[in-house]
Amino acid sequence: MDGFIYRISGPVVIAKGLEDPKMYDVVKVGKLQLIGEIIKINGSDAIIQVYEDTSGLRPGESVINTDRQLSVMLAPGLLGSIFDGIQRPLDKIKIQSGDFISRGINVDSIDVEKKWHFVPTIENGTEVSMGMIIGTVQETSLITHKVMVPKGISGKIDGLKEGDYTIVENVATIKNGNKKVPIQMLQYWPVRIARPVKGKQPPEIPLITGQRVIDTLFPISKGGTAAVPGPFGSGKTVIQHQLAKWSDSEIVVYVGCGERGNEMTEILSTFPELKDPKTKKPIMERTILIANTSNMPVAAREASIYTGITIAEYYRDMGYSVALMADSTSRWAEALREISGRLEEMPGEEGYPAYLGRKVAEFYERAGLVILLNGLVGSITAIGAVSPPGGDISEPVSQNTLRVTRVFWALDASLANRRHFPSINWLNSYSLYNDDLSKWYAKNIGEDWTKLKSLAMEILQQEAEINEVVQLVGYDALPEKEKEILDIAKSIREDYLQQSAFDDVDTFSSIRKQYLMLKAIILLHDMERSVIEKGVVVEQMQKIAAKSMVAKMKFVKESDIESYFNDVKKSILDIEKLEIIKA
Repeated sequence: MDGFIYRISGPVVIAKGLEDPKMYDVVKVGKLQLIGEIIKINGSDAIIQVYEDTSGLRPGESVINTDRQLSVMLAPGLLGSIFDGIQRPLDKIKIQSGDFISRGINVDSIDVEKKWHFVPTIENGTEVSMGMIIGTVQETSLITHKVMVPKGISGKIDGLKEGDYTIVENVATIKNGNKKVPIQMLQYWPVRIARPVKGKQPPEIPLITGQRVIDTLFPISKGGTAAVPGPFGSGKTVIQHQLAKWSDSEIVVYVGCGERGNEMTEILSTFPELKDPKTKKPIMERTILIANTSNMPVAAREASIYTGITIAEYYRDMGYSVALMADSTSRWAEALREISGRLEEMPGEEGYPAYLGRKVAEFYERAGLVILLNGLVGSITAIGAVSPPGGDISEPVSQNTLRVTRVFWALDASLANRRHFPSINWLNSYSLYNDDLSKWYAKNIGEDWTKLKSLAMEILQQEAEINEVVQLVGYDALPEKEKEILDIAKSIREDYLQQSAFDDVDTFSSIRKQYLMLKAIILLHDMERSVIEKGVVVEQMQKIAAKSMVAKMKFVKESDIESYFNDVKKSILDIEKLEIIKA
């Protein structure tokens, strides 16, 4: 039996008369059949959050229960798409309603008429269960889509054959006793329920991002979690753009959650033009964008990160490594706060709901490097930007996020104002994955990698201490050894940590290039200390060619870096032979 609207308060609607309402059931509200979700049941009243603008709704209008939770369509055709917070395709909506989303619009998330060439990977008669791969579809030139057995189905597969199918056509049937279940490439999954896995693996493989300050000092593992808090203008969004473009994950899901419209426009206009650095194919062939701008309905913003992570889990279950960017979880928390206020719940700190910490933890816990039901290994790396008011990370969203994430990239407005990007403060940031990843670095990069980066970090910390002394006594009063520390620290900051997103070469550094760059700087440090002990002053060292060669390393192409490093090394080792040193 249909219900009716009893009361309206912004995006929250109270309905009466619904037959057997259940938590998180999707409903259609009013004459326009706006999409909503039951978030609270109070006696005979169903409290609904509506994912569209409720302007014009009136008490007495009908409410229809679909008896289905808020779910996403999962099938070939997701990659390259741009969705809103509840997986409505923005490109198809634009064709129907222009630049703004019409209320009540109903469009299939994925094209149900397009034919895909399906290739079976198992034989008829094979025993299958949830998550097992029964065939593949070449979704894009970069990604092979693996068709899996849906939830709750097991038995012997039958009728499996190669051919061209739409996502709603049957590609096989599964027999279980007398029961036959048709299998399609399309399946649905409720966004608030995590997809099951066999177990989690320890985080022992780094996610290579190509950003030197991250990969060297504060690395994140595949399947790891990171928080990027920072004030406005400090570069949170730019860092997430860079990670989406350059990290070595196979799939990228970017969730613009409550971001400004112009920022999302920049993403939507630049991403389709970007090329994958390894394959030179369009990066959109392995990317899914979810755009929920700050002027869209607040309830859809709350749903958007669940939509994003459910899609990420689907590709993870195929055995892929997925990077999920959530920008920004502060705006998601603000949506929770607004809806909680409409529900007249008891507010917690700063008006956020008392369950904010649990919600944040539930989201990040869905990340991880996992063993899947089909025996493969997949990962989701979750990187969430946080926008604390005034840059104060003592506020609840930042603190709850830092409690559950293992990497903290502290963005510093003063670095951004000095045009030092990425503006990650090396003294305040940390990564709890350093020890977990040390074996991988030693095996794949160099036995001395951990020692090199520890020494670089030590020099940066010494620089901060010496700078406090400089403010009291002046630079000229420092001993030459401390001047040398400042000199090398400057080289680490400007020649290594500072990186230009606009330079075609400097925008990405392979881990091998990072190793050689850092090795060159530390080699220069050792040589400078050696010659200073022989009476040379730091001022004389500024004229040496090796200094400028080290500074130019960041702009050397990957193909030339080995030979360039050898030249730099030779130049550094020749310092003691120079006349200026002998004099």
